[in-house]
Amino acid sequence: MLTGRRYLLAFTDEQAAYAEKVGAACRAVWNTALEQRREYRRRGAFIGYVEQARQMAEAKKDPHCAWLADGPSHTLQQTLRDLERACKTHGTWKVRWRSKARTAPSFRFPDPNHIAVRRLNRRWGEVRLPKFGPVRLRWTRPLDGTIRNATVSRSGGRWYISFCVEDGVAEVAPNGKAPIGVDRGVAVAVATSDGDPYDREFVTLGEAVRLKRLQQRLSRSRRVHGRNRRSSRRDAVRAELARLNAGIRDRRADFAAQTAVRLVRDHGLVAVEALRIKNMTASAKGTAEQPGRNVRQKAGLNRAILAKGWGGFLLKLEHAARYHGAEVVKVNPAYTSQTCHACKHIARESRESQAVFRCVACGHQDNADVNAAKNILAAGLAVTGRGDLAVGRSVKRQPPERLAA
Repeated sequence: MLTGRRYLLAFTDEQAAYAEKVGAACRAVWNTALEQRREYRRRGAFIGYVEQARQMAEAKKDPHCAWLADGPSHTLQQTLRDLERACKTHGTWKVRWRSKARTAPSFRFPDPNHIAVRRLNRRWGEVRLPKFGPVRLRWTRPLDGTIRNATVSRSGGRWYISFCVEDGVAEVAPNGKAPIGVDRGVAVAVATSDGDPYDREFVTLGEAVRLKRLQQRLSRSRRVHGRNRRSSRRDAVRAELARLNAGIRDRRADFAAQTAVRLVRDHGLVAVEALRIKNMTASAKGTAEQPGRNVRQKAGLNRAILAKGWGGFLLKLEHAARYHGAEVVKVNPAYTSQTCHACKHIARESRESQAVFRCVACGHQDNADVNAAKNILAAGLAVTGRGDLAVGRSVKRQPPERLAA
């Protein structure tokens, strides 16, 4: 199976400056090619990867575009391939621009023949990349597979390399263990139908104070406009904010990975809600004609949802399930938090608070998140029992006994 291996790079100052140039070139190629595709669409025409790659090769010969020839050619071509795939998947008009301020620089080396990795000692290894030469990396785990490609990216002021590896592991047979339901929440990140909560604080109290102060300093720092003019003080604040947020993201990813492995290792089926997180965290500001209501409350809820990393947890869960013989089933999230698991009565009033669920019909009392997880498990078992494959498919019934016999 294909999997990923991520390592911290120890660039020299020259290599780090060159990586910034390559990342900027890939961003410029992406934005230029996207604008070209949109312009062709406006005229009712079409341009694809082959023609754009040919034009880029011609542009490298132009003295005004000499910066294109400075970067590895395969990384620029891979940028065009990634754009081609994004346009086919999402549509030309829905693909986003790559911003210099908001998009971290990254580029991919698609040819494994140009990538050589060796271990130097217990702590360090070395990777050879085209036009970079030997680069030291922090050896935290063996590769355990064949390299397919490598992606270099910057996060929190540090550079990382991610290898796509074919580890040689075949499809794992179902483990046959007991099923479980999982409810993702705001107060508790993950609650299971067995009654086990999984949660941790990703931001310490001191870090929360530092984040607020840095955001205030960033909002008050001066933006310098004009060609080749930048505010060094604003850049320093942004770099400090990036380092702090990178540590928070690492804790969130570590929690998601560990929790996912625990669940799929001990259970054969994990039922989760098919939540549309992008729609759930949309802003409530509205428009000038129809302004939104409870905007500040909705903004706080959006921050709380994103802080728990629901999407990252589901991604880690599906990845870990492949190696432990578990199945991840997504169910319809409608009324899972308002339904009594004991009598199936649906009432909004039954959920008295964030943690307390007391059925207004039968009086059943339970933790609200655990009750929701039990409903999710029941829905997941119903989906697998009917032979359905995913949420939104047709509801198939069990065959009658006389036909089943």
